[in-house]
Amino acid sequence: MKLQRWITGITVVATVAYLVLTLDEVNWDAVFAIKAGTTAGLIGAIIFAITGIGLGWVNSAADYSRYLPRDTSGRAVFSWTVFGASTVPIVLVIYGSALSGSSKELSDAIAMDPIGALTELLPTWFLIPFALVAILGLVGGAILDLYSSGLTLISIGVKVKRPVAAAIDGTIMLFGTIYIVWFATDFFAPFQGFLITLGVPVAVWSAIFVADVVLRKRDYAEADLFIETGRYGRVNPVAIALVVIGSIVGWGFVTNTFAGWLNWQGYFMGAIGGKEGQWAYANVGVIFALLIGFFGYLLLGHGRIKEQERD
Repeated sequence: MKLQRWITGITVVATVAYLVLTLDEVNWDAVFAIKAGTTAGLIGAIIFAITGIGLGWVNSAADYSRYLPRDTSGRAVFSWTVFGASTVPIVLVIYGSALSGSSKELSDAIAMDPIGALTELLPTWFLIPFALVAILGLVGGAILDLYSSGLTLISIGVKVKRPVAAAIDGTIMLFGTIYIVWFATDFFAPFQGFLITLGVPVAVWSAIFVADVVLRKRDYAEADLFIETGRYGRVNPVAIALVVIGSIVGWGFVTNTFAGWLNWQGYFMGAIGGKEGQWAYANVGVIFALLIGFFGYLLLGHGRIKEQERD
């Protein structure tokens, strides 16, 4: 975690420097001249932000607290994590939108190659610090999240040691990055297709987790979590059923044309105007998935939890 602190400090300073060096590239007249979007477009943008900034990180939530003392307040962990994880992305998204809105050429270039397009705005002497920010940002995220992703492989039954599991996940991430950087025709299309496709089941899963926390009146019995015959059992059929149902419904209400093999999604869009209608790209399926996971578990899971907390 000492390395993580250094990475955070360096990237913050370099990011602020980038904002200062590119501020004159923002054409505020052009930005404010952009016409207001539709309600569906606004909701779609909000859902995209929820998926990319929020849901994209919930599977690594444990990493934000595992280095802290056990007596650290849960409210403090939650509050500071949300504040730290949302403040910087919100500022950068707003600033990036202002840059993109200033020039259609720049906006198109960012969609194709964000790092390459953004470097063209910089003086030559800042290219190395900017590359450092891009690399350290990825390294920092990997350091933080590989623990949880490796632990996930082990928890689903892959018989390997934890370092091997982390190495497997790191390799997958490496090949994914190589594909995006050197083989994909553009960046935005596979990135958005990835977020939409995985955002739906992750939304269901995270909503079920939140509902479980809301329903419980007592802490988990830690010993039983590691015993198949314990009070929690090996499988939670209600949760699994809700993930399946929520994913089916959610994928039915998203339109994913960013890759040919994803065109099957959106099979329920006819109910709200079709794949070419006003709501075609709002991705409301993510919201439906959240609602199914949360309220479905509140309704169907309370009896199971009450039984578990009886002893």
